[in-house]
Amino acid sequence: MQEAELHDLSDDADYAASQLQGLTSFSRSGSSKKSSSSEPDGAEIVYSKENVTIHPTQYASERISGRLKLIKQGSSLFMTWIPYQGQRSNARLSEKDKNLYTIRAVPFTDVRSIRRHTPTLGWQYIIVVLSSGLAYPPLYFYNGGVREFLATIKQHAFLVRSADDANVFIVNDFQDPLQRTFSSLELPMAVSVANGPSTSVSVIEPPSNGNQEKADQSNFDGRGATSQYNGRQRSKTHDPARDLSIQVLEKFSLVTKFARDTTSQLFRESHSDGFSYNDSRNHNQSLLDYSHKASDDEQKVPDEIFVPSDPLEFDKLALVWGKPRQPPLGSEEWATFLDSEGRILDSKALRKRIFYGGIEHSLRKEVWPFLLGYHAYDSTSAEREYLMSIKKSEYETIKQQWQSISPEQAKRFTKFRERKGLIEKDVVRTDRSLSFYDGDDNPNVNLLRDILLTYSFYNFDLGYCQGMSDLLSPILFVLKDEAESFWCFVALMERLGPNFNRDQNGMHTQLFAISKLVELLDSPLHNYFKQNDCLNYFFCFRWVLIQFKREFEYEKTMRLWEVLWTHHLSEHLHLYVCVAILKRYRKKIMGEQMDFDTLLKFINELSGQIDLDVILRDAEALCICAGENGAASIPPGTPPSLPIDSGLLLYPLQDDVL
Repeated sequence: MQEAELHDLSDDADYAASQLQGLTSFSRSGSSKKSSSSEPDGAEIVYSKENVTIHPTQYASERISGRLKLIKQGSSLFMTWIPYQGQRSNARLSEKDKNLYTIRAVPFTDVRSIRRHTPTLGWQYIIVVLSSGLAYPPLYFYNGGVREFLATIKQHAFLVRSADDANVFIVNDFQDPLQRTFSSLELPMAVSVANGPSTSVSVIEPPSNGNQEKADQSNFDGRGATSQYNGRQRSKTHDPARDLSIQVLEKFSLVTKFARDTTSQLFRESHSDGFSYNDSRNHNQSLLDYSHKASDDEQKVPDEIFVPSDPLEFDKLALVWGKPRQPPLGSEEWATFLDSEGRILDSKALRKRIFYGGIEHSLRKEVWPFLLGYHAYDSTSAEREYLMSIKKSEYETIKQQWQSISPEQAKRFTKFRERKGLIEKDVVRTDRSLSFYDGDDNPNVNLLRDILLTYSFYNFDLGYCQGMSDLLSPILFVLKDEAESFWCFVALMERLGPNFNRDQNGMHTQLFAISKLVELLDSPLHNYFKQNDCLNYFFCFRWVLIQFKREFEYEKTMRLWEVLWTHHLSEHLHLYVCVAILKRYRKKIMGEQMDFDTLLKFINELSGQIDLDVILRDAEALCICAGENGAASIPPGTPPSLPIDSGLLLYPLQDDVL
């Protein structure tokens, strides 16, 4: 059964309202063949489309509309997208924010491919990927025009349909064979799978617009589309896109830089709709299942290699601004934060205390629900007890939905079977070294499975993605209650859910923010990454996706998480943690002249070797030093982006959120 490819449309009313806005506010011509006085001499506008829009966040009020142009100058073709100035809306984005997304005169000689999306409901959109690895934000065509856009490009540049995905159009592929695919990586099932229509990368389904692709075949004479989309339904398996987002780096470490450069783009384009920005090259694979231990001799740096000094004198900076860590918060001190009815008197002071010391393990069960937003800081003990009883009943109702599915129903419910199979496969591999999850038929492993299955029904659009079990495991380990663990996991996913969206919007914005913070706080290191084709910051993917879960021991991971959850100093402290780690090893990285593959291997080998207290102190110092400039480097809506003092985060926000 095929489903509509849903994105960030909540209902037809919102779609109609946006369409009406586009028709009334931007009723200009859809395309133009005339030159403009604003264009360079000798330039000709061969395509122009109004009301092409970028969605920086999930909020409708923050969408940015603009004009998309194709400009011919001599034999060269350029693309621009300029946001409208002074748009009348309740948008929370400043003009400076909007300019972050401006696309200025990109030559098509630098374009690697264009991916087209035609969801059953909603707007068509495209993603333009450069040969360098950069992927621009999705461009939504509110008034149509994608086919005309592609046809115009075909008139002025070499454009063919990919042999592996009929939605991908390869640009200027003269020197290399069109059949360059991930078969060179020997990745199982990497080539034979088409994009599914769901919004997450959780399951694999047949292409949702196969019939439409046949209709378009007369317009684009690319090879391979007929064989891939001739009505033959592909076999159902678990989604290799998810496996790739977890395991692909095991293969990447074995191939050359050339193979990575020539294959990584097609794979990312075939399995995600991710984007980045003009000075960032963001890839869509993850680094989850690739970890080693660093050997002592790898920490040595050749003396003959000159390494630029740290502009911030990093160690001195940390000593000045990074405060020493404190003992963890204990029960007696915790009691001083509560009034007679169990309310927290000063949530800011509590969060600051946890930021500098963490929480004793025996107390985490009581405090974590506050940090995660499941309990409101001003709630009484009686109110919390009542809430838990209500939410326990609600949890059981949701759980019953999948428990009541009979075997006969399951045979006709492909998505349920696939998600259930993937969850069952993942939970038996999650933290089995802990006694809490160790052994055959462990009831706690079964609880992991039940909670994740229930969540896939609670948030059916997102479903289940590999990596979620890593985030749930410590919560269940601490709370040891099924229903409470579920709702705390829901609250956590309200913050981190964008990490798992199919378009990888959340991941790309965070990787982009890391690149801007490194540029701000260590320009020599940033320039080194730029010179060595490492500006995608793909090597930080695993850190961000599962919040450093694989980088530290279990206890230290829990301490790091509770520090991050305080949102003290910044809700994006995890990004400064990434920068702090990179700066700690900058001398080795630059001294050994690491290229992308070497750096990737080195970063993964840091697992278990990082001093958490030192890095937290460094991250704090960097955050304070960066100040407003650091905050301005992080795009609006970058996860996690929810207020921590808003009480229950489990209920819909009263906003135009989609």
